[in-house]
Amino acid sequence: MALDLTQRRFKPCEGGVEPLRTDQSSALMNALHGDWSISDDGLMIKRKFNFLAYSRTLVFANAVAWIAIVEGHHPVMTVSYDSCAISYTTHAINGLSDNDFICAAKIDRLAVNLN
Repeated sequence: MALDLTQRRFKPCEGGVEPLRTDQSSALMNALHGDWSISDDGLMIKRKFNFLAYSRTLVFANAVAWIAIVEGHHPVMTVSYDSCAISYTTHAINGLSDNDFICAAKIDRLAVNLN
């Protein structure tokens, strides 16, 4: 990945800024794992992570929760026995922000060593 989003700083977003344009979101998608996708309306990114056992799924979900707490940016997580689906959007601007991609990149880095 040419762009290392994990090194970027999170910026609090309380609204008052424009969501990313489609071209900006597409460029940032190139810095994420290929399993991430943008919703058809362009307002959300999502990825499903698969695991060999429930214990690994829970470890991952708790680590994602820790990233969310530290960054102050919270995903929607759906936890199942052998998978965890993550989606990000920035509710304050009703669309995508840099923060969504920064958090997704940190989750990508985390997921490399979990299976």
